[in-house]
Amino acid sequence: MTHASDTHQPLATPQRRFALTDGQVAVIRHLILMSFALVVLFPFFWIVSAAFKTQIDLLMGRILFEPNLDGFTKVIFDKTSDFLRNFGNSMVIGAISTFLVLVIATLAAFSLYRLQWPGWVLHSLLGWSVIFHMVPPITLAGAWYSMFRSVGLDNTYSGIILAHTTLHLPMALWMMGVFVRDVPKELVEAAQIDGAKVPHILWHVVLPIVRPGLAATGILTFIFSWNEFPVVLVLSQRQTATVPLGIGKYAQENTIAFTEMAAASTLSILPAFLLLLFAQRFIVRGLTSGAVK
Repeated sequence: MTHASDTHQPLATPQRRFALTDGQVAVIRHLILMSFALVVLFPFFWIVSAAFKTQIDLLMGRILFEPNLDGFTKVIFDKTSDFLRNFGNSMVIGAISTFLVLVIATLAAFSLYRLQWPGWVLHSLLGWSVIFHMVPPITLAGAWYSMFRSVGLDNTYSGIILAHTTLHLPMALWMMGVFVRDVPKELVEAAQIDGAKVPHILWHVVLPIVRPGLAATGILTFIFSWNEFPVVLVLSQRQTATVPLGIGKYAQENTIAFTEMAAASTLSILPAFLLLLFAQRFIVRGLTSGAVK
């Protein structure tokens, strides 16, 4: 009796799965982040490089050029240039409006979250703040101009500061509300048991804890005030014009001074850049406060 020969079929080899190591994943992640960073930073690089070009180099699109400071010289030292005055106006308006916004927003947030207001008051005020923040500023500029003109505040620092304070207060109220809400109630109650009054509690208990939030809110408010254009366009004239208006003046009907505009734009970046550079750790700590317990 014959037996069929045993047939040995080859075993199927398992397919190898392509797996990335932790180092490769980190490299890919950094490449993606660098790509996004280049997309965001390219306009800044282009503006800064344009500030050191001549008008001919810029219009001809030359990548290799001989740097010169003619644009900065005209912006800063030309007799017809108001940029230094615009720069000072922006500093004054931004600093005072930011201070007012921080004071009002901090007091309002402490009142809403620590003085036992009814829930409907809190939600109504915050909801109205969101709605107001969504309104385009240019739609308010005309009404503000009529109001300020009737009381003698048109083309004044006071009028522009009040407008900027009103514009940026809703955002600051929301941000400071998050930071004040995260202050432990036990600390406030302990201070009340010790007989501390509300001003003492706010100054010695709450403010030291929300200091990173104050820094983050203040810097964002100052930057928004520094870059605000449509409201200042309506409410100001030459004496009270700010940096955005000063930059826009280089674009005339018949000609555009590209190099002067780029130089003025480069100089306008400096205040915000310095603020972000020196207060970076406060910004990160403030913006992430409350997100992770």
